[in-house]
Amino acid sequence: MKCIATAVFLFGGLGWALAQNSGNISGVLKQHNGEVLREATVELVEINKHTLTDQDGKFSFEHLTDGDYHIKIQVIGSAEKTIEVKVVQNEPAVVNYQLEKENISAIQEITLSTVTNKFSKKESPYVSKLPLKNMETPQVYISVPKELIQEQIAVNLGSISKNIPGAGIPMLANQGRVTFLSRGFTTEPMVRNGISGFAYTTIDPANLEKIEAIKGPSATLFGSNLSTYGGLFNRVTKKPFNGFGGEVSFTAGSWNYNRFTADVNTAVNKDKTVLFRLNGAATFQKSFQDLGFSNAISIAPSISYQINDRLSLLFDIEYGHEKATSVVRFNPFLGSNKVQSIADMGFPYNRLFGSNGIPYETEMMNIFAQMNYKISDSWTSQTLVSRAKSTIDGYITAINGTSDTMARLQVMKGNTNFIATNIQQNFIGDFQILGHRNRMIVGLDYYNNANSFDRVTVNGAPFDFTGTAPYAVNQDAINNLAASGTPRIEKNGDNSYAVYVSDVFNITDRFLAMVSLRADRYQNMGVTNIAQNITTGDYWQTNFSPKFGLVYEVVKDKVSVFGNYMNGFTNKGGSDISGNTFKPEQANQKEFGVKGDLFGHRLVGTISYYDIDVKNMVRQDPVNPLFSVQDGGQRSKGFEVEFTANPVKGFNIIAGYAYNDSKMTKADAKIDGLRPALSGPSNLYNLWMSYQMTGGQLKGLGIGFGGNKGNHSFQTNTTTAKVIIPAYTTLDATLFYDHKNFRAGIKVNNLTNEKTWSVRLTPQNPTQVLGSIAYKF
Repeated sequence: MKCIATAVFLFGGLGWALAQNSGNISGVLKQHNGEVLREATVELVEINKHTLTDQDGKFSFEHLTDGDYHIKIQVIGSAEKTIEVKVVQNEPAVVNYQLEKENISAIQEITLSTVTNKFSKKESPYVSKLPLKNMETPQVYISVPKELIQEQIAVNLGSISKNIPGAGIPMLANQGRVTFLSRGFTTEPMVRNGISGFAYTTIDPANLEKIEAIKGPSATLFGSNLSTYGGLFNRVTKKPFNGFGGEVSFTAGSWNYNRFTADVNTAVNKDKTVLFRLNGAATFQKSFQDLGFSNAISIAPSISYQINDRLSLLFDIEYGHEKATSVVRFNPFLGSNKVQSIADMGFPYNRLFGSNGIPYETEMMNIFAQMNYKISDSWTSQTLVSRAKSTIDGYITAINGTSDTMARLQVMKGNTNFIATNIQQNFIGDFQILGHRNRMIVGLDYYNNANSFDRVTVNGAPFDFTGTAPYAVNQDAINNLAASGTPRIEKNGDNSYAVYVSDVFNITDRFLAMVSLRADRYQNMGVTNIAQNITTGDYWQTNFSPKFGLVYEVVKDKVSVFGNYMNGFTNKGGSDISGNTFKPEQANQKEFGVKGDLFGHRLVGTISYYDIDVKNMVRQDPVNPLFSVQDGGQRSKGFEVEFTANPVKGFNIIAGYAYNDSKMTKADAKIDGLRPALSGPSNLYNLWMSYQMTGGQLKGLGIGFGGNKGNHSFQTNTTTAKVIIPAYTTLDATLFYDHKNFRAGIKVNNLTNEKTWSVRLTPQNPTQVLGSIAYKF
C-alpha cells in the first residue's frame, strides 16, 4: 500500500506540474509578399530558448508557465522585432508576424520561395554576393533547379547543362572532369556555394539544389582562379531544413546502368536549432562502347546550427570516389588533309581502343564552412572557408593519329594531386545614405593552389583504327614501357590575396547603379622539378579588376533594362626579347539587355547582347620565333535569349538560344582571324516542354519532350588544317508520375540515335533508356 501511495503521489505531482506548464506559444512567420518565412530564428526571451520556423513558416514553444513573455524575431537584413504575448493555462497563445518590408536576404539565404513557374527560381545570394533580386541584377545568369533535374532524370552534369543556353556538348576529361562552353570560352564548374569547390573528377549531382550559370567575365567578385572570360558555373548544394523528410531512389537503364540515391533530413535537438542532412549516391555503369566502365560513390553530409539569435553556422562535406576507364579522346593526324570531318575519317564510334585493365581511380573531398553573424540591423558578417582536394591514380589515355588510318595509344600512368584552400571574410550591408538605399559588400579573399605530379607518359604501338582487327592493351604492356617513358615529377602552386568592394546604389526606387572593384595580388610559386630540386617561373603580379552596372526597372519587379562593364584577367609570367615583364591578360565585356518577370511569374526571361574584348594575349614573336610578345587579342560577341514559361497550369516551357561570334583578332599567322577551335558551335538551341496533370484521377501524371541543336564547330581550326565536328540535333522524352509519397518515370535520351562529338572528339551516348522510381517520406 505504501508503494501504491508513493506512486500515486509521484504521478499526481507530475500531472500537477504539467498542468502548471501547459501553456504554449505558436505562430507563423511570413515574408513581405505573404509567402512563408522558413528557417527564421525565433527566441523566447524570458527563458533564453531558440527555435527555427519549419517549411511552413511555423514555430512553437510548449510547456510554459502562465505569465508575460516576449517573442524576438531575428532575420538577416531586417530590423529586430520583439512581440509581447501573454500565456494563460490551457489557452494557446498565437503570434503571427509578417515582415514589414521586402527581405530578399531571407529568401535567398536559406531557401527559395514557391512560385507558379516551378522551374523559374532565379533569386540568388551568390551572383552579386549581395541581396539582389534577378530584376535588380545588371548581369545575366541562368538557374537549373532540382525540380527540373528530377523531371528530366538528369543523372550527370552533362544532362543538366542541356538546359543552359550556350553550354554545348560537355567536354569530358579522362578523369571524369567536365567542362562546358560559355560565350565562346571553355568553363568548368569550379565554384560551389559561391566559393572555391573545384573537383578535377566526376561531380555527382545528388547533392545539388540547383546549378547557376553566371555569364560574362566575373573576376571582380570571384577572382581569376574560379571564373573564365565566359563566366562561371556555381553548384548550389542542398541545405538542412527544419523538419524530417527525404527520399530514396533507384534508376536503371541501358548498358547496365544502376544508380541508387538517398536524401535524409532531420532536426537533431529538441529546439530544432541543430539540423542535419545527408545526401549520397552510388552509380555503376558500363560504356556503350565495346569496353569501358565507371563505378562511383558520393556522400555529402551537412549540418547547420543556429547558435543564438544572431550567430549561425553551416558545415558540409562533399566526398566522391570513382574507378573508371578513360573516355575516348582522339587527336587526328593533321599532315595530309587541309579540311576533314570526324564523320568522314572512319574512326569507329563504338570502340574504346583501351582496356578495362587500365583504369584510373579518383578521390574528391570538398569541405565547406560558413558562419553568419548579424552585427546590426544593417550589417552582417559572413565568414567562408573551403578546402578542396582531388587525387587521380592509375592510367589516363588518349588516342593520337599518326596517319589518316593509323594511331597509337598514349597513356599517362601515376599520381596527380590538386589542393585548393579558399578563405573569405565578407561584410554585407543594407543601409540608407541621404535617403538612398545602399547594398554593399566589402570582402577579403585568400586563395591557394598546391598541385603535384608523379607520373610518366608512354606511347603504345601503332594500330589501324579503321580496321576490324582487335586491339589489346594491358597493364603489363604499359608498365614495361614506363622505364622509357617521359616522366613528370614536379609540383607547382600559387597564392592570391585580394580585397573587393561592391556597392549597389538606389538612385531612385527603380534606377540602380553598381560599382565594384577588386585589388588582386598574385604570387606564382613556380614549377619545382622534384628530382633536381630546381624551381623556375616564379613571379608576383598585381591587378585591379573593375565592374560597373546600371539597371532601370521600367515596370517595378516586372521589366528591367540593364547594362554592364565587367572584367576578367589571367596572370601571365615571363617577358619579351627586350626583357619587358608580361602583364595580366585582360578581358573586358560590354553588355546590355532586358529582363522580364511577367504574369505572376508565368513568364520569366532575359534577352542580352555582349561584346568581350580580350587583350594582352601572349603569342609567338613574329620576328624572333624563340621569344613571345604580348600584343595578341580575341573578340567574342553575340546575343542570348532564355526564358521559362508556365502558360497554363501544369504546362512548362524552358527555351534558349545562344549566338556567338568569336575570332582571334591578333594572333599567330596560322590562327589569326579564325574562330578558336575550342569555342564550340556559333549557334546553340535548347528546348524543354512538359505537361503534368494537376487534378482528377490522373493528377501527377506528366510527359516531357525537348532537344538541343548546334551547328558545326572545330576541333582544329588553322590556315593549314581543320577538323570539323558536324552539326547535331538531339531529342529527349520522358513520361513520369509524381505522387505525394513516390515518383516514377522513364526517360529516353537521344531518341534519333544521333552521333555527336565533344570538342575533344569524344563520342557521346547513342539512344539511352532510363527508368527511375523514388519513395518520398
